[in-house]
Amino acid sequence: MADKEWDFSGLKALYFNCTLKKSPGVSNTEGLVKISTTIMEKHGVDVEVIRPIDHDIATGVYPDMREQGWDTDEWPEIYKKVKAADILIIAGPIWLGDNSSVTKKIIERLYANSSELNDKGQYAYYGKAGGALITGNEDGIKHCAQNILYSLQHIGYAIPPQADAGWVGEAGPGPSYLEKGSGGPQNDFTNRNTTFMTWNLMHLAKMLKDAGGYPAYGNQRSKWDAGSRFDFENPEYR
Repeated sequence: MADKEWDFSGLKALYFNCTLKKSPGVSNTEGLVKISTTIMEKHGVDVEVIRPIDHDIATGVYPDMREQGWDTDEWPEIYKKVKAADILIIAGPIWLGDNSSVTKKIIERLYANSSELNDKGQYAYYGKAGGALITGNEDGIKHCAQNILYSLQHIGYAIPPQADAGWVGEAGPGPSYLEKGSGGPQNDFTNRNTTFMTWNLMHLAKMLKDAGGYPAYGNQRSKWDAGSRFDFENPEYR
């Protein structure tokens, strides 16, 4: 039951856990995701976690890669969930100092649908909030998070303050987040940042939803294509 003071019922959150491990393999990223989903569910958010590695998602930057010669592509069905979600969190591990190949694939597929328009004539992801969670046992949290958050804002997501969190263990081989002795689940810095990220995403998503989305002026592709210029002046014609 949602807390009466902070009730976010009506919001939907979708997490992509971009681990390279198929279910039911233990995902350390899933351990960190669980902190965030538990908070959201406590306050009424409808939460779903998807492991893209479990799905037949084609590689490419088109909405349906079956139209580009691929035999199968589950992305069009998964995208329906993306479209319905008010909050999107991309979570994943660090490999060789960078985001996983699965994370990159999901960002490419999100980009594939970014030119679609909402009912206000804005790009498809306007009015939605985005965040990032990172795990690993090597440096790279900020690098990986900035890549995800830049990508999300570029395609239209709104990014709240402190919209990323992560955990990395001691450099080099060692226990991963959920393994005994890692110290990950007890790490106050990680727990604080994950909690702050979760609340900031809920706050921003609710503000946007209560406001009817992001204001629709000066950012409508449909009206630009129809000739509106929203006070833009070409300096060559002044």
